[in-house]
Amino acid sequence: MRVVREDVDVRMASPGVTICQRKDFGSVRADYRISSEYFTLARLVAFGIALALSVLAPLRSGGQLSAQAASAAAPINKKVSSALQWGPCPAIFPTGCQIAVLHGDPSKPNADVFLRVPGGYTIPAHSHTSAERMILVEGQLTVKYKGAPAAALTAGEYAFGPAGLPHDAKCAAGKSCTLFIAFEGPVDANAFTGSLK
Repeated sequence: MRVVREDVDVRMASPGVTICQRKDFGSVRADYRISSEYFTLARLVAFGIALALSVLAPLRSGGQLSAQAASAAAPINKKVSSALQWGPCPAIFPTGCQIAVLHGDPSKPNADVFLRVPGGYTIPAHSHTSAERMILVEGQLTVKYKGAPAAALTAGEYAFGPAGLPHDAKCAAGKSCTLFIAFEGPVDANAFTGSLK
């Protein structure tokens, strides 16, 4: 919609730039420039308002999040020694390997788990369809990825495992090893029978 006033000349200076010039303002003439940057800023502000409203929409009266939004956003704090629900690892691993789900659904992307094995345990060669990010929580674990030298991890150390890259691991004798693993995709383990060299 264009508003035309008698006391203003409107003309296009270039694409996206409009110049509005007042015909007489006492003895002073003033130019008003409206550029495409102004309209881009206006669109950005409108987007920001819409985004803010969409973020605030889950809030119920009284400032409470809906139950679904609250559970998805709730912080989690779990310790290895806490009463976690431990279960067996996938069938390709020998008895003694245990897993506990910390967050998410292992059949869907972005699950976090603890994997625990007794001291002296060897995790057989396997791969995952997902990349995995790991931090050794306790124990000493030597991990060998195909084509890479073995790496000895101690508590607090981080390791990254690319998707599809076969690897094995050995927990040092004495103390059990607990490994935090964050999977990007669903949790799986596929047996590998070739050489890791």
